[in-house]
This record gives sequence, structure tokens and C-alpha cells, in this order.
Amino acid sequence: MSEMPVRRLVGRLLLVVVAMFAFGFALVPIYEVMCQAFGINGKTAGAYQGQQATDETRQVRVQFLATNAAGMVWEFGPQADELLVHPGESRDMLFIAHNPTDVPMTAQAIPSVAPSKAAAFFHKTECFCFTQQVLQPGERIEMPVRFIVDRDLPADVKHLTLAYTLFDITARKPPVAQATP
Repeated sequence: MSEMPVRRLVGRLLLVVVAMFAFGFALVPIYEVMCQAFGINGKTAGAYQGQQATDETRQVRVQFLATNAAGMVWEFGPQADELLVHPGESRDMLFIAHNPTDVPMTAQAIPSVAPSKAAAFFHKTECFCFTQQVLQPGERIEMPVRFIVDRDLPADVKHLTLAYTLFDITARKPPVAQATP
């Protein structure tokens, strides 16, 4: 086999590797653009510290959804399916979680707001999603979320959906150090 076809093959393989790396690097921005275009995966900000006067002239329906990611076996859901909220008003909702297994588990909830254009106007002042949740075998807890729908929410948005996906991160949690004899 001559050296020219081998060099050509190596060059093409290197080009494929570079293209795959570039595609992997561009995947996150592409994903965000697609989510923005289709109005999904509205990311919420962290804890909100502001205070607002309540706008009593309108109401927004806030729907609550809870799903488990693959491999998560907890029973998880909101105390109520929806609330009517005045923009600027601080409201609370409880989510109930139960670990039906016989082992301790650690979970992390990831929030999403739809429509995505409303995500910037949905502020959480307290949320179980800010920290990891550890449940012992058979334990059931109430996890609060306190939120404010901003008064500046566009008038055409009359319905918001706050969705949480619960992930099992037990395996990712660093192991507890044990004393050796």
C-alpha cells in the first residue's frame, strides 16, 4: 500500500474527528436556540429577592406539573394542580415526595416554566429545587415553593406552567467517609 492513500485516509479521519468535536461543542447553543424557537424549557432564575405591589386587576393561572426522570422511583407531585395568582402576589405551593424504596435516596428537582417568554417573569423566593433532597426509606415530606409572578408579565400571558423533573442523584453523591479500625 502506498503512502499517499494512507495520508489521505488519516487526513479525512482527522477532519471527521474535528467535525465531531465542533458539533459536540455547538450542541448546547443549538439546543438553546431550538428550545427558544419552540417555546420549551423555560429556565427560571435562582432565588428572587425583590418586592412588588400586587396587581389586583388581573389573574394568571399557574399550573403545576411533576415528573420523574428515568430511574427515579419516588412518588412526587404537587398538592394542587393549579392556582389563580395576581401578579406581584407571593404564593406558596407544596410538593409531596415519598421514597417507597428500602434505601436512602438523594434527588434534585430541575424547574422549567412555559411558555418560555414568561420564565423571566416567574420568580421563586423559596424552593426545594435550590437544594438536594435526601429521603430515608419510606419517608414522605412536603417540599415548599414560594413564588411571585412579576407584575411586568406580558398581558397576553394568562397561563403559566411550572414543571419539575426529579432526578435520582444518589450515585453522584460523594460517599460518606468511614472510619477504618
